[in-house]
Amino acid sequence: MGILSWIVFGLLAGMLAKWLMPGRDGGGLITTMLLGIAGAFVGGWIGTRLGFGSVTGFNLGSFFTAIIGALALLFVYRLIRK
Repeated sequence: MGILSWIVFGLLAGMLAKWLMPGRDGGGLITTMLLGIAGAFVGGWIGTRLGFGSVTGFNLGSFFTAIIGALALLFVYRLIRK
């Protein structure tokens, strides 16, 4: 259930991260969603390592973890693209 949760939350977190950090990114919706999925994995991994929790199921804490990971990855993506 953990990986499925990361994928679903990643799709939603990617869209929300794009909404929170608007800008001209290449790739459009597909890239945003892929960054969201990867961000959910990163957020879950970092959250687990730092003791904040992980993306373990469909709950509010897991969703916030996925959003934070997606925002961080979107920020890094923009730095690399410059």
